[in-house]
Amino acid sequence: MTRPFRVAVVGAGPAGIYAGNILRTRAAEAGIDVRIDLFESLPAPYGLIRYGVAPDHPRIKGIVTSLHDMLAEGSVRLIGNVEVGADITVDELQSLYHAVIFATGAQRDAVVDLPGLGLPGSFGAADFVSWYDGHPDVPRHWPLEATEVAVLGNGNVALDVARVLAKHPADLLTTDIPDNVHAGLVASPVTDVHVFGRRGPEDIKFTPIELRELGEVPGVDIVLYEEDFDRADASTGERRAAGNQAKVMARILQSWRDREPTGAPRRLHLHFWHKPVELLGEEAVTGIRFERTEPDGQGGIRGTGAFADYDVQAVYRAIGYRGTPVRDLPFDEAAGVIPNDGGRVLDGSESATGLYATGWIKRGPVGLIGHTKGDAGETIEKLLEDHSVLADAERPGEDAVLSFLESRGVRYTTWEGWLALDGHERALGEGFAGDVVRERIKVVPRDEQVAISNREVIVR
Repeated sequence: MTRPFRVAVVGAGPAGIYAGNILRTRAAEAGIDVRIDLFESLPAPYGLIRYGVAPDHPRIKGIVTSLHDMLAEGSVRLIGNVEVGADITVDELQSLYHAVIFATGAQRDAVVDLPGLGLPGSFGAADFVSWYDGHPDVPRHWPLEATEVAVLGNGNVALDVARVLAKHPADLLTTDIPDNVHAGLVASPVTDVHVFGRRGPEDIKFTPIELRELGEVPGVDIVLYEEDFDRADASTGERRAAGNQAKVMARILQSWRDREPTGAPRRLHLHFWHKPVELLGEEAVTGIRFERTEPDGQGGIRGTGAFADYDVQAVYRAIGYRGTPVRDLPFDEAAGVIPNDGGRVLDGSESATGLYATGWIKRGPVGLIGHTKGDAGETIEKLLEDHSVLADAERPGEDAVLSFLESRGVRYTTWEGWLALDGHERALGEGFAGDVVRERIKVVPRDEQVAISNREVIVR
């Protein structure tokens, strides 16, 4: 009797779940009996959606509904709280599966060479996002001590960071914000958040919805600077005018330029044509220096030789993410990805048999969440092309991997465990005694998440 085709997917964020779902569908169409296990290093699924999207984005978090349906269908088995490379090695996984797909995403801040980055008060956006989303592996406390803050970057993550810093904490209570995060934001003395981009307002990387939402934050004034709108680049003006998205964002910015300040207690400043030069301060951040930039006439920018200093006590770098290596797996440190050819992992110039990659760890942290579907489709196509030549797993039994993890003392979690944790967090939200309705209150500590998922007794 032909054994089932067993595949492990590492990473239970959108990329991994999409890959599992596409594999299930296409394998069925090809008459292949496939069994898929979805491994996640955290006790809970959904990756970027749970731990990388700002809590006040229910529209994006609504993607969880479709991801939930894919996992609830039952053809993909979730095995959480298992770190591949530590709890189980890549070689050990390959002994249990015909193929392994890595969808581990990009969780580190991109590297930037900027004097003063080591000063207290200098932060990477990735760590801050993990904190305000209640990631179990970051400290519970964040040093929110600055009244004036700089955020470097002109993408959606920069907007998320700036909005969470500037927003009044009471307006976040309707989200899934963890209690320790809400308490930290309540104590924050911030009054001014400055967002800086190297290019002009025509080149911002925000999406229109993200940008529009920024102007709807209660009790926060948006501040723009007219000198940033006087540097039109004739060589790229035609390209910019051609895009509907650019036109929408130009209208949003124009509406803010026409808006009178309300005297709100907090202000969110948008600055353009600013290239960071260095962070200022000796014992901690006391400011940041920029060189003003201008169009170079060829679609790029150049420095003007004019410099500007801003008094801030904290700087957040939101200039991109990069992937994290998996132990014993090839990794391109410069690009921050697993080297691959269309999804087939490369070891040098040769394909590493039975190993595949998808999502940001495959192509880098670019594109929206939905783009990972096409990415997964390409990888699954390569995997199914290789189906007939992939070696049988040494230990092919359905429960072999669970027995292996149990022998190692790994407290893994399951889909049923996630449903228990999900229900518990929703019940905490329903039991909130305040005046607002809370969808859920996130459980943050890893051990507590595992204990609830596995129906263990929690000692308080």
